[in-house]
Amino acid sequence: MLTGGGTGGHIYPALAIAEACAREPAFEPLAVLFIGARDRLEATIVPKAGVPIAFVHGAPLARGRPLTFARTLLANVRGFVESLAVLHRARPDVLIATGGYVALPVVAALRAVRAAGRSKARIAIFEANAAPGLTNRLLGPLADETWYAIAPPRPLRANERVVGTPVRTSLRRPYWPDDARRELGLDQTRRTIVVMGGSQGARSINEALAGLVEAGLPADWQVVALAGTRDYDALRARLAGYPRATVLAYLDDPRVLYAAADLVVARAGASTLGELAATGTPALLVPFPHATGDHQSANARAFAALGGARVLADGELDPARLRVEIEAALRDLPGLRARAARAASSDPRTAIVARVKTWQAANRAQP
Repeated sequence: MLTGGGTGGHIYPALAIAEACAREPAFEPLAVLFIGARDRLEATIVPKAGVPIAFVHGAPLARGRPLTFARTLLANVRGFVESLAVLHRARPDVLIATGGYVALPVVAALRAVRAAGRSKARIAIFEANAAPGLTNRLLGPLADETWYAIAPPRPLRANERVVGTPVRTSLRRPYWPDDARRELGLDQTRRTIVVMGGSQGARSINEALAGLVEAGLPADWQVVALAGTRDYDALRARLAGYPRATVLAYLDDPRVLYAAADLVVARAGASTLGELAATGTPALLVPFPHATGDHQSANARAFAALGGARVLADGELDPARLRVEIEAALRDLPGLRARAARAASSDPRTAIVARVKTWQAANRAQP
């Protein structure tokens, strides 16, 4: 059983774990169920991936006015009761929570079932960000283990492990740059800069990119902008007269973009960093400054410390600064590529599957 949602950074790692477990012969026959919120992103992405999904209620842990807090509490109590019903039907052996407020009632319900002696299911929390969110901080004491994508800035406890960010198999398949650029209709001879803002886009990055293109790209550059559904029409119209600027809305499988890119300019969300690591792609990271707890800045610093990326603060972003930073990254491209490739050498899903197999063996050993 998997639970989490609200953002791609919570959903895609869960789907990658499900895919890896489905390929493990020791788990046959395997049933997978994702628990999420009906009005969030997982309601679209999870069924499209072919994974069954059940829905429960939940709400962010709001603080402040008593009425708001009461509504939040009632939503999570309702989700707790609904989760009990789902657990009774599904009877999971393992629950992996990947973040997002919907995970709170689900994990709490399983702990209650375990306390009543009705389940031996193990619980793991996966934390994709360098700065854990509130839900995962609350759930940590309820979990048997916590798995980190990025090592926390302190010694690990006995039930904590650093595993990296799991990504889908498609992102690890070899894809030649020439083939990727041909598929995207790009020039094979020019440096290719891919700008990615996620499913909703990143307006400040899109604006800086548009200004950079309008000011004139260097002769050996071409850019591909994954503008996001919100900004796609406006950015496409604005750059329509520039043949070396390609604008796309969104791709469910961005492997072709990573393969085509000499350099990726992107936010520092957890799923993006996992994909950059898996594909060994050099990057210029522009963290979203309004992320909860400024966790993207922490993500970017930790990722850049591995050596395959540079960081530019969103507040310093404009067309001229973007060009300067891209030029600096391209000058250091051999070093960035070598360091990024080292990050791509291991598959985090291997460690996760190994932990689940250990739990499976322990459960079988119990009377």
